[in-house]
Amino acid sequence: MISEWFQRVGSSVPRGFSRYFILELLKEKNRTGKEIIDYAVEQSDGIWKPSPGLIYPLLGRLLDEGLIEESKDGRYQLTKKGSETAADVDKINDIVKTQLDVLFRLGNVGRFVAMDLLEKIFSMGSVLSSNITHMTEEETGKYKTFLENELKKLKEQKTKKKAKQIKIE
Repeated sequence: MISEWFQRVGSSVPRGFSRYFILELLKEKNRTGKEIIDYAVEQSDGIWKPSPGLIYPLLGRLLDEGLIEESKDGRYQLTKKGSETAADVDKINDIVKTQLDVLFRLGNVGRFVAMDLLEKIFSMGSVLSSNITHMTEEETGKYKTFLENELKKLKEQKTKKKAKQIKIE
C-alpha cells in the first residue's frame, strides 16, 4: 500500500495540490500564470514543473468559481471568496500538521498511520476539488465543521497528554 502511494505521488505533487498552491501563492501577492509556474519550479528545485496546460486551465476554473480575478495587466489576485477559501485551507493545514506531528512521534507505526492519513486527505482533497462547484453551502459547511471538530479533538488530546506528563514529573 505504501509503495503504491509513493509510486502515485512520490515523483510529483498530489492530485488537487495545484489548486491550493495557487490560492496560497496569491495570498502573498498578485502574479501572472508564468510567475506561478516559475515560482513552483524554483521552490521545488526543479522537481515540479507545472505546465501551462495545467496552470492556465486551472486559473480559468478558479476565475469561474469566483476565487480569483484577473487584472488588466494579466495578474491574478484573490477575491474575497478566494481569501476565505485560502483561510479554510490554512485551518486544514493546521489540522494535518498537528495530526502528523503526533503520528511521527509514535515511531514506525505512527509513520505508517501518517501515510494512510495522507492518502485519505489527498483523496478527500480530490473529491472536494472536483465537486466544490457543485456542492451546496450546507455541504461545504458540513466538511468545514467536521474538520474543525477533528482539530478540536486533537487539541484536547494534546492538552490531556501534557497534563499527564506534568503529573508524572
